Order: sequence, then structure tokens, then C-alpha cells
Amino acid sequence: MYLLRLFTGKYLNIIGGKKLLYIGLVLSFFVSLLFFPIENLNFLIFVRFVHGVVMGIALSVMQISVMNMIPVKRQGEGISYYSLSLILATAIGPFIGVFIMQLGNMSMIFIVCTLLSIICILLSLFVSIPKVEMTSEQRQEMREFKLKNFIEKRVLPITSMVGILSICYSGILSFLASYSMEIHLLSAASYFFIVYSVCILISRPFTGRILDSKGANIVMFPAFILFSAGLIILSQADHGITLLIAGALAGLGFGNLQSATQAIALKRAPSHRVGLATSTFWICYDLGIGIGPFLLGSLVPFLGYRNLYLTLALVVMACTCLYYFLHVKQKAFNKQITKVS
Repeated sequence: MYLLRLFTGKYLNIIGGKKLLYIGLVLSFFVSLLFFPIENLNFLIFVRFVHGVVMGIALSVMQISVMNMIPVKRQGEGISYYSLSLILATAIGPFIGVFIMQLGNMSMIFIVCTLLSIICILLSLFVSIPKVEMTSEQRQEMREFKLKNFIEKRVLPITSMVGILSICYSGILSFLASYSMEIHLLSAASYFFIVYSVCILISRPFTGRILDSKGANIVMFPAFILFSAGLIILSQADHGITLLIAGALAGLGFGNLQSATQAIALKRAPSHRVGLATSTFWICYDLGIGIGPFLLGSLVPFLGYRNLYLTLALVVMACTCLYYFLHVKQKAFNKQITKVS
């Protein structure tokens, strides 16, 4: 997935978003057909890998294309609305899967997924993906096989911070079940991510508009505090209600940090490099989610779950200071330089 984001961000404007989207969706349909004859684990792993690759192409193209469609002045609001579709999909998808399993079997799930692939292909026929205008020099530069044409360095400071925050969130994703068993709150933990998702669904449309009209700081600083508070309360949870309050604060905190930092990153990139900025953001986010369980898992035997979440709360507060120096102070410095020049 990381490699796909690298290459999709680079070649989207060269090959064309519409072509890449068709390629991803059509290949996804054919790969979904391969799930039916599976008879051994090795072939299943191979098919799942290929399916992830082609889905990664389609998903990356859609993410980048949506970012290109959003007016600069409404990027916060646009990203908030678009990201809600991902939240709904991850919430509704598992529910539908369990429901189908209760009525049928795995073959029914494969049939439904194949039909959904066909629907996506048909819907893509009506999608208009804007073509990013590039000068001949910019197009020639993007064709060069250089690191700067795979990563947008202007957004690396803010996206690196996103990577750290996603490591903190991975601590909830990976260890909440084990932690809730340890403190005997497993039944309450089953509702944690429902509360988390609902708080994101309610808050993001408002925070997106506020970000566009009032600036990023009015969203970012409260979100840092809420996420840190959620981790602290989670570390001290001894009742189901306490655990769910932590889920609500995490949704209001990390859920809005994710969309707000993406809007900040896109505002820093030139229009012809929005695709690279988007892919750079998601690479850092995915890396944090991917390596987080490994890094944090090595600390659990020494710290325990409660102290681990307290430590992560301190890391989030440290990211608040990092954000101040990487964005707030730097932005003020750039304005001062502009006035002088």
C-alpha cells in the first residue's frame, strides 16, 4: 500500500486520474472473482495481496481526485465530508459482513463484494475527475525519477507529526481488547469504536467549516487536548461509562486532528503537487498505524496498559508543542518575511 501511494501520487497527473481509476476498479472486479475457487491458504494470501494492491490504486486515485476537486478556501470542510464516507464504510462494512454470515456463508459475502465492484465501475462512468493543469516544465519535472517527485517535502513536517499521532492511536486500536479484558470491561469496549465513530460523524462537518473560516489553530489545539484527555481517562478507566467517555474524547480529538492536518498539508502544496501531498500524508499515517503496534507492544511488558496510555497522552501533548513550532510559528515567520520583501 505504501508503494502504491508513492507511485499513484506521482503518476496521477501524468497518466490521468480517470484511467487509473478504471484500472483499479476493473482489476478489483476480476480479482474478486478469484476468491470463489480458493481451496488453500497460500492462494488466499496471494489473492488478498493482489486485491489490496488494485484496491489501493482505486482508493488512492479517489482520495487524490477528491482533494483536487475541493476549492482551496473550503478544503477543511471538503476533507471533513469526504472522510465521513470512510468512517461510515468501516462502520457499516463489518456489520453487513456479520449479517450476511448469519444468513448465508462466505460465498455470499464474495458475491456481494463482486456485485459492489460492478456498481463501483458503473458509478465511475459518471464521475468527472478534473485534470490538473501543468506547464510543460512541471510535467517534465514530474516524469523524472527523483525522490522529490514521490514525496512532497513541503508537507513533511506536518505529516511526520501525523505519523506520531497515528502511532498513539494505534495503541487504542491494537490493545483496547486486551486492556478491557484485564480491567473486566470487555462488554463496554465493544461499543468504544461506535461512540468514537459517532463523535467523528457529528463533529467533522462543523470543525471543517471552522477551520476554513477561523483558521486551523482553533481546531487543532482543542483536538490535541481532547485526544490527550481521552488517553488519560482511558488509562484510569474502571467503569464502562468511563471507557466510553474516553472513546468520545478520542473521536473528537484524533478524529478531527486527522482531517485538520490533512487540510493543512494540502494548503501548503502547489496545485500540481496536491496528489503528492495527499499520498505523503497517507504514507505517514499508514506507517504510524503499521509500526505502532510493534513499537508499543514492546513497551507493554515494562509499562503495562495503564502506564502505556498515560505515556501516549504525554506524547500527544508533546505533539502540541511540535505543531506550534512546525506550523504556527513558521507561518508567522513566513508572513513576516513576506511583509519585509
